[in-house]
Amino acid sequence: MSYEEIVSSYNYQAPQNIDFYLTPLGNRQFSFSFTSFDGDRVNGQIRYPQTEKPSYPVLLGISAMGRSHERWWWDSYKGRPTITQVNKITDIANSKGYAVIAIDARYHGSRKDPELPLSSIMKKLHYFGDKTAYGNMIRKTVLDYRVLIDWISTQPQLDKTNINLAGYSMGAQIVLLLSALEENIQKVISMVPPYLDNKVAAVALINLVAHSRAKELLLITADSDEYATEEQNRELFELINANSKRHRIFAGNHILPAGYIDTVAGWLQ
Repeated sequence: MSYEEIVSSYNYQAPQNIDFYLTPLGNRQFSFSFTSFDGDRVNGQIRYPQTEKPSYPVLLGISAMGRSHERWWWDSYKGRPTITQVNKITDIANSKGYAVIAIDARYHGSRKDPELPLSSIMKKLHYFGDKTAYGNMIRKTVLDYRVLIDWISTQPQLDKTNINLAGYSMGAQIVLLLSALEENIQKVISMVPPYLDNKVAAVALINLVAHSRAKELLLITADSDEYATEEQNRELFELINANSKRHRIFAGNHILPAGYIDTVAGWLQ
Protein backbone atom coordinates (compact mmCIF):
# COMPACT_ATOMS: atom_id res chain seq x y z
CA MET A 1 0.00 0.00 0.00
CA SER A 2 1.15 3.53 -0.72
CA TYR A 3 1.21 6.18 2.01
CA GLU A 4 -1.80 7.86 0.39
CA GLU A 5 -3.75 4.57 0.36
CA ILE A 6 -2.93 3.96 4.01
CA VAL A 7 -4.05 7.44 5.08
CA SER A 8 -7.27 7.12 3.07
CA SER A 9 -8.08 3.89 4.94
CA TYR A 10 -8.44 6.05 8.07
CA ASN A 11 -10.99 8.40 6.51
CA TYR A 12 -14.38 8.37 8.21
CA GLN A 13 -17.72 10.12 8.15
CA ALA A 14 -18.17 11.87 11.47
CA PRO A 15 -21.65 11.17 12.86
CA GLN A 16 -23.86 14.23 13.27
CA ASN A 17 -25.03 12.92 16.64
CA ILE A 18 -22.90 10.39 18.52
CA ASP A 19 -25.51 10.08 21.32
CA PHE A 20 -22.92 10.68 24.03
CA TYR A 21 -24.28 9.39 27.35
CA LEU A 22 -22.54 10.31 30.61
CA THR A 23 -23.05 8.65 34.03
CA PRO A 24 -21.52 10.06 37.27
CA LEU A 25 -19.44 7.56 39.28
CA GLY A 26 -18.39 9.93 42.07
CA ASN A 27 -15.06 11.54 42.91
CA ARG A 28 -15.09 13.55 39.66
CA GLN A 29 -15.20 10.37 37.56
CA PHE A 30 -17.78 9.43 34.92
CA SER A 31 -18.53 6.47 32.71
CA PHE A 32 -19.74 7.21 29.20
CA SER A 33 -20.77 5.67 25.92
CA PHE A 34 -21.12 6.99 22.39
CA THR A 35 -21.86 5.82 18.87
CA SER A 36 -18.81 5.64 16.63
CA PHE A 37 -18.45 6.31 12.89
CA ASP A 38 -19.85 2.89 11.89
CA GLY A 39 -22.68 2.67 14.44
CA ASP A 40 -20.73 0.59 16.95
CA ARG A 41 -21.27 1.56 20.58
CA VAL A 42 -18.14 2.59 22.50
CA ASN A 43 -17.78 2.65 26.28
CA GLY A 44 -15.21 4.33 28.49
CA GLN A 45 -14.47 6.53 31.48
CA ILE A 46 -13.18 10.02 32.22
CA ARG A 47 -11.68 11.31 35.46
CA TYR A 48 -11.08 14.98 36.15
CA PRO A 49 -8.46 16.41 38.53
CA GLN A 50 -9.62 17.42 41.99
CA THR A 51 -8.79 21.08 41.32
CA GLU A 52 -11.48 23.11 39.56
CA LYS A 53 -10.32 24.89 36.40
CA PRO A 54 -12.09 26.46 33.41
CA SER A 55 -10.61 23.76 31.13
CA TYR A 56 -8.23 20.83 31.43
CA PRO A 57 -5.53 19.38 29.22
CA VAL A 58 -6.46 15.84 28.16
CA LEU A 59 -4.57 12.57 28.38
CA LEU A 60 -6.04 9.74 26.32
CA GLY A 61 -4.99 6.36 27.74
CA ILE A 62 -4.93 3.42 25.34
CA SER A 63 -4.66 -0.09 26.72
CA ALA A 64 -2.58 -3.14 25.88
CA MET A 65 -3.93 -6.15 24.01
CA GLY A 66 -6.60 -7.96 26.01
CA ARG A 67 -7.02 -5.15 28.56
CA SER A 68 -10.19 -3.17 29.11
CA HIS A 69 -10.29 0.56 29.77
CA GLU A 70 -10.79 -0.08 33.50
CA ARG A 71 -7.06 -0.81 33.76
CA TRP A 72 -6.41 2.93 33.67
CA TRP A 73 -8.28 3.33 36.96
CA TRP A 74 -7.52 0.25 39.08
CA ASP A 75 -4.38 -1.59 40.24
CA SER A 76 -6.29 -4.84 39.71
CA TYR A 77 -9.39 -5.81 37.77
CA LYS A 78 -11.47 -8.97 38.12
CA GLY A 79 -8.86 -10.32 40.51
CA ARG A 80 -5.92 -9.80 38.13
CA PRO A 81 -3.24 -7.15 38.78
CA THR A 82 -2.64 -4.31 36.32
CA ILE A 83 0.91 -5.40 35.52
CA THR A 84 1.36 -2.60 32.98
CA GLN A 85 0.88 -0.08 35.85
CA VAL A 86 -1.08 2.33 33.64
CA ASN A 87 -3.36 3.12 36.60
CA LYS A 88 -0.36 4.93 38.12
CA ILE A 89 -0.12 7.04 34.96
CA THR A 90 -3.74 8.13 35.50
CA ASP A 91 -3.00 9.10 39.11
CA ILE A 92 0.10 11.07 38.06
CA ALA A 93 -1.69 12.80 35.19
CA ASN A 94 -4.64 13.78 37.39
CA SER A 95 -2.27 15.17 39.99
CA LYS A 96 -0.66 17.31 37.29
CA GLY A 97 -4.00 18.68 36.14
CA TYR A 98 -4.90 16.40 33.23
CA ALA A 99 -8.35 14.95 32.60
CA VAL A 100 -7.76 11.29 31.75
CA ILE A 101 -10.01 9.47 29.26
CA ALA A 102 -9.92 5.84 28.10
CA ILE A 103 -12.21 3.64 26.01
CA ASP A 104 -12.31 -0.05 25.14
CA ALA A 105 -10.66 -1.10 21.91
CA ARG A 106 -12.57 -3.19 19.39
CA TYR A 107 -13.03 -6.80 20.61
CA HIS A 108 -12.06 -5.75 24.16
CA GLY A 109 -14.01 -5.35 27.40
CA SER A 110 -17.74 -5.15 26.78
CA ARG A 111 -17.02 -5.10 23.04
CA LYS A 112 -15.79 -8.70 22.94
CA ASP A 113 -17.18 -10.84 20.13
CA PRO A 114 -17.53 -14.53 21.10
CA GLU A 115 -17.44 -15.44 17.41
CA LEU A 116 -14.10 -13.66 16.95
CA PRO A 117 -11.99 -13.98 20.11
CA LEU A 118 -8.63 -12.25 20.37
CA SER A 119 -6.87 -15.62 20.35
CA SER A 120 -8.25 -16.30 16.88
CA ILE A 121 -7.32 -12.83 15.61
CA MET A 122 -3.74 -13.14 16.88
CA LYS A 123 -3.29 -16.71 15.62
CA LYS A 124 -4.15 -15.56 12.11
CA LEU A 125 -1.81 -12.59 12.43
CA HIS A 126 1.24 -14.60 13.53
CA TYR A 127 0.65 -17.68 11.42
CA PHE A 128 -0.91 -18.37 8.07
CA GLY A 129 -4.36 -16.88 7.76
CA ASP A 130 -6.45 -13.85 6.93
CA LYS A 131 -4.99 -10.84 8.74
CA THR A 132 -7.99 -8.62 7.96
CA ALA A 133 -9.52 -8.99 11.44
CA TYR A 134 -6.34 -7.75 13.14
CA GLY A 135 -6.02 -4.82 10.75
CA ASN A 136 -9.66 -3.87 11.28
CA MET A 137 -9.34 -4.14 15.06
CA ILE A 138 -6.48 -1.63 15.14
CA ARG A 139 -7.76 0.65 12.38
CA LYS A 140 -11.30 0.90 13.76
CA THR A 141 -10.03 1.52 17.29
CA VAL A 142 -7.95 4.39 15.90
CA LEU A 143 -11.11 5.73 14.28
CA ASP A 144 -13.07 5.36 17.54
CA TYR A 145 -10.46 7.59 19.19
CA ARG A 146 -10.72 10.07 16.32
CA VAL A 147 -14.48 10.33 16.92
CA LEU A 148 -13.74 10.79 20.64
CA ILE A 149 -11.27 13.58 19.80
CA ASP A 150 -14.00 15.23 17.71
CA TRP A 151 -16.23 15.18 20.81
CA ILE A 152 -13.46 16.58 23.00
CA SER A 153 -13.14 19.53 20.62
CA THR A 154 -16.77 20.49 21.39
CA GLN A 155 -16.38 20.44 25.19
CA PRO A 156 -15.48 23.77 26.81
CA GLN A 157 -14.17 22.04 29.95
CA LEU A 158 -11.57 20.16 27.86
CA ASP A 159 -8.69 21.93 26.12
CA LYS A 160 -8.79 20.81 22.47
CA THR A 161 -5.41 22.50 21.90
CA ASN A 162 -3.73 20.30 24.54
CA ILE A 163 -4.52 16.67 23.76
CA ASN A 164 -1.93 14.09 24.80
CA LEU A 165 -1.65 10.34 24.20
CA ALA A 166 -0.30 7.46 26.27
CA GLY A 167 -0.44 3.82 25.26
CA TYR A 168 1.05 0.49 26.26
CA SER A 169 1.84 -2.32 23.75
CA MET A 170 -1.11 -2.38 21.34
CA GLY A 171 -2.03 0.98 22.83
CA ALA A 172 1.52 2.21 22.06
CA GLN A 173 0.93 1.25 18.44
CA ILE A 174 -2.40 3.10 18.37
CA VAL A 175 -1.02 6.33 19.87
CA LEU A 176 1.67 6.49 17.19
CA LEU A 177 -0.90 5.91 14.45
CA LEU A 178 -3.11 8.63 15.93
CA SER A 179 -0.20 11.05 16.11
CA ALA A 180 0.23 10.70 12.33
CA LEU A 181 -3.45 11.35 11.64
CA GLU A 182 -4.54 13.99 14.15
CA GLU A 183 -3.48 17.61 14.39
CA ASN A 184 -2.87 19.39 17.70
CA ILE A 185 -1.41 16.36 19.47
CA GLN A 186 1.00 17.69 22.06
CA LYS A 187 2.74 14.87 23.94
CA VAL A 188 2.85 11.20 22.96
CA ILE A 189 4.04 8.43 25.29
CA SER A 190 4.46 5.13 23.46
CA MET A 191 5.41 2.22 25.72
CA VAL A 192 6.75 -1.01 24.13
CA PRO A 193 4.95 -0.85 20.76
CA PRO A 194 5.05 -4.14 18.81
CA TYR A 195 6.91 -4.31 15.51
CA LEU A 196 4.75 -5.12 12.47
CA ASP A 197 5.72 -5.40 8.84
CA ASN A 198 3.85 -4.88 5.58
CA LYS A 199 1.73 -8.01 6.00
CA VAL A 200 -0.52 -5.53 7.81
CA ALA A 201 0.66 -2.38 6.05
CA ALA A 202 -2.20 -0.09 7.07
CA VAL A 203 -1.41 -0.50 10.79
CA ALA A 204 2.37 -1.00 10.59
CA LEU A 205 4.07 1.90 12.34
CA ILE A 206 6.99 2.01 9.90
CA ASN A 207 4.60 3.30 7.24
CA LEU A 208 3.19 6.26 9.18
CA VAL A 209 5.42 7.52 11.99
CA ALA A 210 7.55 9.65 9.68
CA HIS A 211 4.41 11.77 9.30
CA SER A 212 3.70 12.12 13.03
CA ARG A 213 2.47 15.58 14.06
CA ALA A 214 3.34 15.21 17.75
CA LYS A 215 5.07 18.14 19.39
CA GLU A 216 6.88 15.96 21.95
CA LEU A 217 7.32 12.20 21.91
CA LEU A 218 8.65 9.70 24.42
CA LEU A 219 9.31 6.15 23.20
CA ILE A 220 9.88 3.60 25.96
CA THR A 221 11.20 0.17 24.94
CA ALA A 222 12.84 -2.87 26.54
CA ASP A 223 16.10 -4.49 25.48
CA SER A 224 14.64 -8.02 25.50
CA ASP A 225 11.10 -7.36 24.28
CA GLU A 226 9.61 -10.44 22.64
CA TYR A 227 7.54 -8.29 20.27
CA ALA A 228 10.25 -5.93 18.97
CA THR A 229 14.02 -6.27 18.78
CA GLU A 230 16.43 -3.53 19.87
CA GLU A 231 17.27 -2.91 16.21
CA GLN A 232 13.59 -2.61 15.26
CA ASN A 233 13.00 -0.17 18.14
CA ARG A 234 15.97 1.96 17.10
CA GLU A 235 14.69 1.98 13.52
CA LEU A 236 11.26 3.05 14.71
CA PHE A 237 12.67 5.88 16.83
CA GLU A 238 14.73 7.18 13.92
CA LEU A 239 11.66 7.18 11.67
CA ILE A 240 9.41 9.06 14.09
CA ASN A 241 8.80 12.70 13.29
CA ALA A 242 8.35 15.01 16.30
CA ASN A 243 9.49 18.47 17.28
CA SER A 244 11.20 16.89 20.27
CA LYS A 245 11.67 13.18 20.92
CA ARG A 246 13.37 10.91 23.41
CA HIS A 247 14.02 7.16 23.51
CA ARG A 248 14.31 5.49 26.94
CA ILE A 249 15.41 1.83 26.96
CA PHE A 250 14.86 -0.37 30.02
CA ALA A 251 16.39 -3.75 30.79
CA GLY A 252 13.83 -6.53 30.61
CA ASN A 253 10.97 -7.77 28.49
CA HIS A 254 7.54 -6.57 27.34
CA ILE A 255 6.42 -6.01 30.93
CA LEU A 256 8.36 -2.92 31.90
CA PRO A 257 10.00 -2.60 35.34
CA ALA A 258 8.38 -0.46 38.01
CA GLY A 259 10.83 2.39 37.46
CA TYR A 260 9.48 3.24 34.03
CA ILE A 261 6.64 5.15 35.72
CA ASP A 262 9.14 7.75 36.99
CA THR A 263 10.17 8.48 33.39
CA VAL A 264 6.52 8.97 32.41
CA ALA A 265 5.93 11.24 35.40
CA GLY A 266 8.81 13.49 34.36
CA TRP A 267 7.47 13.67 30.80
CA LEU A 268 4.05 14.79 32.01
CA GLN A 269 5.37 17.95 33.70
